[in-house]
Amino acid sequence: MTDSGYVYQWEHEESIGKVSMFWGNFLVLLRAYVYILRMGSEGLRAASRHAVLNANYLAAKLAPVLRIPYGKRCMHEFVISCSDLLEKYGVSAQDIAKALIDEGYHPPTMYFPSLVSEALMIEPTESESVESLDAFAETLLKLVKRAQEDPASLKAAPITTVVGRLDEVKAVKEPNLRY
Repeated sequence: MTDSGYVYQWEHEESIGKVSMFWGNFLVLLRAYVYILRMGSEGLRAASRHAVLNANYLAAKLAPVLRIPYGKRCMHEFVISCSDLLEKYGVSAQDIAKALIDEGYHPPTMYFPSLVSEALMIEPTESESVESLDAFAETLLKLVKRAQEDPASLKAAPITTVVGRLDEVKAVKEPNLRY
C-alpha cells in the first residue's frame, strides 16, 4: 500500500508473481471438469441432444415470422435476421434485444455473425423446458407485432432497468472505465 493506493510489488520476496492464464482460469476449468465427470458420457450426449432439440423447436416456432438465414435445421444455436423489421418499420436487432430485457430475458448475441444483416444469435440451453421455450417465442412474436404497430416504443427500450439505453458510440470513443 502506498499513499496513492494499492500497487503491485513484483519484486517482493513473498509475491507469487504474475498469474498465468491457466491458473487465472483454474476454477472455471475445475467446474467444467467436475461437470463432465458428473454428467458422464451418456449425460453429455443427452444434454447435447436436448440443446439441439430445443434450438430446432424454437427456430421452428419463430420461422413463420422471423427470417432464419441458414435453413431450417440447426445445431445448438440459430440465427434470426431482423433486417425485414429494419427495412419496413425501422426496428433493429438491437431494439429487439433491448426490449427483451424489459420482458425479463437476457438479450441474445447481437450482430453476430457479421455476414447476417441485423443478426440475433439465439442459444437455448439443454435445461430449458418446452414451456419456457414457448414463453420466449411468444415474447419475441409479441415484440415483432409491437415493431409493426408501435416501432417508437421499441426504440426507448430498455425502460425497466436502472440505466436506460447507453450511447454505445460515445462509450467506444470516450471510454470511462470507472464505476
